Amino acid sequence: MSLPEPHAQRSQRRGPFRAMVVGALAVGFVGLALGFVGFLAQLHGTEVKPARNADGIVVLTGGSSRVADAIELLAAGFGQRLLISGVHPTNGAQDISRIVPDSDRLLSCCVDLDHSAINTRSNAAEARRWVHERGFRSLIVVTSNYHMPRAIVEMAYAMPDVELIPFAVVGDKWRDEAWWTSGATLRLLLSEYAKYLAAEARVRLASLGLDLFPEADIAPEPAGRRKPATAQVH
Repeated sequence: MSLPEPHAQRSQRRGPFRAMVVGALAVGFVGLALGFVGFLAQLHGTEVKPARNADGIVVLTGGSSRVADAIELLAAGFGQRLLISGVHPTNGAQDISRIVPDSDRLLSCCVDLDHSAINTRSNAAEARRWVHERGFRSLIVVTSNYHMPRAIVEMAYAMPDVELIPFAVVGDKWRDEAWWTSGATLRLLLSEYAKYLAAEARVRLASLGLDLFPEADIAPEPAGRRKPATAQVH
């Protein structure tokens, strides 16, 4: 009959394995921390006008002043036409004109509303459909600075043939206080960093033919949902 292995010997056997696990966790933590620093380095602290004009402009709804800034870019001639992606189904041109005064002329001639997109990936899918329908080859992307890295990842994968020019919107709160002094802002950045990593991983795997979440899972837009932002939109 074999005798039980002494506790000291069992601990000695487990020692190298524990060290490997602790080392792997430490390396992973350092990698994530450095990645977060790199993510923060991509975020603009001030708004910078696009370096050049583009065929079209797309704004991803969800943050304060995004739509207003996109309409200002359109009015300044930075693009021929604007797509507002992710508009709430119950909102129309009238609601936007109340938010952005003196925008009626542009809304009636040069703005399209997308009511279908519900997340960044579907924003990219709708923008791709829009630019291909219009024959555009360059696009100014308007969204909040913290959201821009993930938006560009999704847009670049959806439209590799379209030049993307980012315009990052910087909110007042971002200007008024350092992000590390606000718990809410830090949580927002950590959440967005996690989503950014997930988007990067999905896109890289899809590029290798391993699309774990095929785009077919995104419901196609029903015919007639995407309309020009005229006064008749409801």
